[in-house]
Amino acid sequence: MKQELLKDVIRHVDITKMDTRAIIDAMRGMSFSSRDTATAADILQLMINDNDCTNWLVLAGSTSAGGCMQVYVDMVRFNMIDCVVATGASVIDMDFFEALGYKHYKGTPFVDDKLLRKHYIDRIYDTFIDEDELQHCDSTIKTIADTLEARPYSSREFLRETGRWLTQHATKKNSLIQTCYEHHVPIFVPAFSDCSAGFGLVMHQTERIKAGKPYLTIDSVADFRELTQVKLAAQTSGLFMIGGGVPKNFAQDTVVCAECLGYDVPMHQYAVQITVADARDGACSSSTLKEAASWGKVDTVHEQMVYAEATTVVPLIVSYAYHKGDWQKRKKYNWSNLFN
Repeated sequence: MKQELLKDVIRHVDITKMDTRAIIDAMRGMSFSSRDTATAADILQLMINDNDCTNWLVLAGSTSAGGCMQVYVDMVRFNMIDCVVATGASVIDMDFFEALGYKHYKGTPFVDDKLLRKHYIDRIYDTFIDEDELQHCDSTIKTIADTLEARPYSSREFLRETGRWLTQHATKKNSLIQTCYEHHVPIFVPAFSDCSAGFGLVMHQTERIKAGKPYLTIDSVADFRELTQVKLAAQTSGLFMIGGGVPKNFAQDTVVCAECLGYDVPMHQYAVQITVADARDGACSSSTLKEAASWGKVDTVHEQMVYAEATTVVPLIVSYAYHKGDWQKRKKYNWSNLFN
């Protein structure tokens, strides 16, 4: 039964094999979410063509599991992105998980979830994951932690070491973590315990405590300080955001943090957010971009909210950027080297 449920593998879209320039150009003359999508594509182009701009990919939600995993890898590989801020699920439970050779599977929301639990299958809406494999992902994080010096690490530091480990042990070689490591693009996960990394690090700490030995910890304040260092060094910055929540707020708050430290830095000059969250409850997954301007976080000259489920528009926007080809002449920042 389990084998029957886990048979149809999610296929990650390849932006290099489709040229969406014509459809984005057509959308520019349309209305509603189509025009918003075209505007978002235009803002990403402005970010790519502004040679002083450091571009941040901000990831929340399950689009990596849903088929966009390779899109984000290609944004790094083709020098569209200089820094990543993400949820632990996007980076560990989905990307690192597949780097170990595991897969996400096509499923259905119309299923008995107690039956799935019986077979140790986890569900993300219409996507299935093998829980046994996910627990191996947890224990692999423990294995990596056990090899490192017992001290506080920022999530960026730990993920750098995870990327280094993958260069020797990955089954799938083009994960986001490994690609970022190889291209000197730092990854920050501000709520790092909220994923398989959390389980693995709890196992690491528990074992070390029982043995009376020191253990590794994750320093979330160091995360905030280091990401603010990137903003201070970059000055000009653009955000390409999928979803919202903690990663979005974390990235935006670097402007406020810099001010608290006594530095005068510009707001993020470019911003795109793709979300289905609503603003009517006062949230919109951590405020609309215009609202963020009142906090001094995002300038409103080049900003666009796109109210769409991200797997439907992200491949269109990023394929447009790839085939426009402006990334080929873009400066490379290598912000990981800022912390050497």
